[in-house]
Amino acid sequence: MTDDEINKKYRDGEIRIVTEQARYPLNTIASMVSSDDYKMNPEYQRRHRWSNAKRSALIESLIMNVPLPPIFLYEYDFSCYEVMDGLQRLTAISSFYENEFELEELTKWPELNGKRYHELPKVVKQGIDRRYVSSIILLNETAKTPEQAEQLKQMVFDRINSGGEKLEAQEKRNANFDGKLNKLCIALSENESLCKTWGIPLYIEGSNGIHTARAANKLFKTMGDVELVLRFFAYRQKHQLHTGSLEKYLDRYLEQANYLSQETLDALSSLFNESIDLAYEVFGEQAFYLYRERKGQWAWYERPTVAVYDPMMLVLSQNIHHKDTLIALKANIQAAMINFYQSNYEAFGGRNVNAAALKERENLLADFIARFL
Repeated sequence: MTDDEINKKYRDGEIRIVTEQARYPLNTIASMVSSDDYKMNPEYQRRHRWSNAKRSALIESLIMNVPLPPIFLYEYDFSCYEVMDGLQRLTAISSFYENEFELEELTKWPELNGKRYHELPKVVKQGIDRRYVSSIILLNETAKTPEQAEQLKQMVFDRINSGGEKLEAQEKRNANFDGKLNKLCIALSENESLCKTWGIPLYIEGSNGIHTARAANKLFKTMGDVELVLRFFAYRQKHQLHTGSLEKYLDRYLEQANYLSQETLDALSSLFNESIDLAYEVFGEQAFYLYRERKGQWAWYERPTVAVYDPMMLVLSQNIHHKDTLIALKANIQAAMINFYQSNYEAFGGRNVNAAALKERENLLADFIARFL
């Protein structure tokens, strides 16, 4: 483009974010968090909940009037907002004002350790109430079409979060493509068979130790378990739809599949649950392990791998109607797996993930399962 053409593009406002700024007093944050006008994405909060010590450090910073970075809001409808960045700060402040946790591990104000908001001395409370959170709002008129709005929101979200702790692909999808299928994937990630085969501690009501271990699990923390569910759905159509990188394909699939009918989503849900349960029934917790060779020695690679998960789940989903037979013959199937991997290690052991390699894995597993039917 010539300089004149570039100047015209800039003057015409192409790819330009329209923003405004606002300030929220701290004592209004709780009502903001609970308001229907603000979309907080509670699933993201559940997986990335700050510890009490980290929330307390934020409150201590506010007591000392340490400047905080602004939160970013996206106006998805007029006067309705989605939190793009700053969710942790908002929920921590809201929880403190709701007296949900005691301050702890404060270094500059240790005298306040053990106190909740309503227990603070009067002057300290008044001082905190004078503080505010600033915000930058991406206005609704930034985008001319819903499609452009999604693209711009994703671009801004990625750039906002590029400086801190790196977000994994599924964390970005959860923020950028929330919808019916996304919520279904989150719900299905609680499946016990999925958790057991991928080493994710189960959530047990009233068992804080198990809950803490679950929250610390890497797959759970990064929403990798949710991505495994999404992979199952997307993998079934990859030969028709998959172009470019896998990450972009999963983005595109989730974005479009959020609009599937409820009847279709219900059918997909049942198919996933039956397939993962069948995998666990037949192969146990080692369902997605790979028997591999290293330096002339053969042994099980004692953790699951998507090189086995993707084709195995596909083949089992295609044989759900034979599940009783497969479960009855599970001892024979398990005994035959070592020879299967030794005979086909070149197909499963390499890093080749092109269409031909993926299809070969599917065909090999399909033929293997067919031997027992």
